[in-house]
Amino acid sequence: MPATLKNDRLLRALLQQPVDRTPVWIMRQAGRYLPEYRATRARAGSFMTLCTTPELACEVTLQPLQRFDMDAAILFSDILTIPDAMGLGLSVVEQQGPVFERTVRSVEDLASLGVPDPEDELGYVMDAVRLIRRELDGRVPLIGFSGSPWTLATYMVEGGSSKNHSMVKAMLYDNPALMHSLLALLADAVISYLNAQIHAGAQAVMIFDTWGGVLTGPAYEAFSLAYLHRIVEGLNREHDGRRVPVTLFTKGGGHWAGKVAATGCDAIGLDWTVEIGDVRGQTGDKVALQGNMDPAVLYAAPEVIEQEVTRILASYGEGSGHVFNLGHGIHPQIDPDHVAVMVDAVHTQSARYHATVNE
Repeated sequence: MPATLKNDRLLRALLQQPVDRTPVWIMRQAGRYLPEYRATRARAGSFMTLCTTPELACEVTLQPLQRFDMDAAILFSDILTIPDAMGLGLSVVEQQGPVFERTVRSVEDLASLGVPDPEDELGYVMDAVRLIRRELDGRVPLIGFSGSPWTLATYMVEGGSSKNHSMVKAMLYDNPALMHSLLALLADAVISYLNAQIHAGAQAVMIFDTWGGVLTGPAYEAFSLAYLHRIVEGLNREHDGRRVPVTLFTKGGGHWAGKVAATGCDAIGLDWTVEIGDVRGQTGDKVALQGNMDPAVLYAAPEVIEQEVTRILASYGEGSGHVFNLGHGIHPQIDPDHVAVMVDAVHTQSARYHATVNE
C-alpha cells in the first residue's frame, strides 16, 4: 500500500476543497538556481543522462524539498521525452538548448512515427516516478507532466527552439491536414504517457503548452486547445482511491481561460501577464487557478517579494482553489534565499484567506 499522504494541501486546492493555507510550489523548482542541482548535473555529465537515470532524476526532484517548505514535488524530466522516444534523436546543446537530429516536415516523416510504449521507450520516466514516490514516503504529492501536442510539434518541426516558429506556422497554414495528423498522434502519445505516470504514482498531472500563446485565437482553438480537450477526456482521473487533478498551462494564454476551463480540466496555470483575480471573476468556480508571480520579482529585495505575494493573494481573495506559483519557470540566476522568502510569505500570509478552516 502507498504511504498515507501527510500533506494533501495541493491536491485539495486543485479540486477547490478547503485548505488551511494556500499551497505553493514553483515551476522548475528542481533546477539550475540550486547549487546542489548544478553539482548533480556535473556528476551526471549531461542533461540527458540526468533525465534518463531514475536515481539522478529522483535526487534532483527531492532537492528543493530539502531547502523549502514546498507543498508538492514535480517529476524532474523534460517536455521533449515523447519526441525523443519517437526516434527523433534529442540532444541538449549548451547555450543552444534542445536539438533534434531529425525533423517532421512531410507525410513521409510522420509515417515513420508511432506512439511510444511508456513502459518501454519511456520506462526510465516511470521508474523515476515510482522511485520518487517511494522516497517521498507520503510527505507531499508528486506532480507528473507532459508537453502539449502543439508545443511538442513546434520542436519536432523546427528541429529545436525557435524565435518566430516560421516552419511550424507555415505547416499550420499551408498544410493543416498534416499538422492535424501530427497533433492527433501526439495527443494519443500524451494520453498514454500521462496515464502511465498516474499508474506509476503521479498524484496530479500538468500539461505545459509553452508555445500556445504564439498562435492567433482561432489557431489556438483549432491546433492547441482542441487537443488539450482530447487529452483531458482521455486521462484516468482516479487512482489509489483519489481524484487525480489535471492542470493546463498555456504561456501567454490567460485571456483564453474561459475556453480552457471548458475542457474539463481541474485547474489553469497562469503566467504573469494577467491578473489572477480578474481570471477568477471570469471562470468562477469552474476551475482552480495556479500562479502567477513574475519570476523576475525574485531578483528583488525580500520586502518587495513579500509585498508581491501579498498583492497576488489579495487579488485571488478568500477561499480555496488557488495554488501559488510563478508565472513561468524560475530563472537560473535567482538566489535560493529569495525563494525561501516567497514560500514562507505565502504560507504565513495566506491563512487569513482560509479563515473558515482555521477557526
